[in-house]
Amino acid sequence: MAQQQAGTPIPATLIPGDGIGPEIVEAVVRILDAMGSPFSWDVQQGGLAGIAACGDPLPAATLESIRRTRLALKGPLTTPVGGGFRSVNVRLREEFGLYANVRPVRTMVPGGRYEDIDLVLIRENLEGLYVAFEHYIPVGDDPQAVAISSGVNTKAGARRIVEFAFEYALRNGRKKVTVVHKANVLKALTGIFLETARAVARGYEGRVAMDERIVDACAMQLVLNPWQFDVIVTTNLFGDILSDQMAGLVGGLGMAPGANIGPGAAIFEAVHGSAPDIAGKGVANPLALLLATALMLDHVGRGDLATALRTTLDAVLREDNIRTRDLGGTAGTSDFADAVVRRLAG
Repeated sequence: MAQQQAGTPIPATLIPGDGIGPEIVEAVVRILDAMGSPFSWDVQQGGLAGIAACGDPLPAATLESIRRTRLALKGPLTTPVGGGFRSVNVRLREEFGLYANVRPVRTMVPGGRYEDIDLVLIRENLEGLYVAFEHYIPVGDDPQAVAISSGVNTKAGARRIVEFAFEYALRNGRKKVTVVHKANVLKALTGIFLETARAVARGYEGRVAMDERIVDACAMQLVLNPWQFDVIVTTNLFGDILSDQMAGLVGGLGMAPGANIGPGAAIFEAVHGSAPDIAGKGVANPLALLLATALMLDHVGRGDLATALRTTLDAVLREDNIRTRDLGGTAGTSDFADAVVRRLAG
């Protein structure tokens, strides 16, 4: 991704999404406007809004926009249950080869169960059991008596994501990468991931340390002593599960941003759902999408703005004590955005 020059807005696709998506996207755009409007938005639809507009949760116009900008910020997208639609998020990852899912978690609201959490999970995004090669075998009168699913991991895919994790650690001053696997049981499927990771790690000796954990032990140790970890890299399914667990250490999915990065595009998102039960009520927490925006600013070389945004969010939460209801406060979506804008103006 070409870096943005200060003062020159960079083209990016903006997908408001469904449910609370339009509300939190509006808050993010207002805050970015207060920071000098670093992005020039091409607004496109997806999810239920895409179906309403043209019968497809991932319209061709949205895909074309991302191909052109190679950069997108999206609100939560709903894939309807039934109707033959595949997951919008999976389609986006496959379409643009977004092999790396980056999920940082950091303590922002003091007084919780865990203080001073600062972890990053890097998840392989295209392989593993999520390739969903599945079928049923009939037995007797039951056409779905047996379900079979095949996972796929490749040496090339493992090498690519592990190298990404070590390079991420180097760029961000991280000291250790923990490789998480289940090679004691899934000796081929995750054994290939572990052995490839060990080979990659040898190229970083003396610069970034490497250790390894079986996934169930890692899950337990994240609860007992999360501070022993720094960067975690793992396969698709394990990363999906552990990243949500890690979000729970710092307050839940309302605090969880995600970046999906490939060789030719990057898409940034809040990892929570569309929360239709609170849509339109003005109470949604925009924090996860704001943190995803900070990742996006880092990606385009505007670390100055990313740092300013994170610092401002910390001040609003810790010093001004302005928080949305899910964080124990009373502020609505607009109230929180107003507080951030005031801080930026000051």
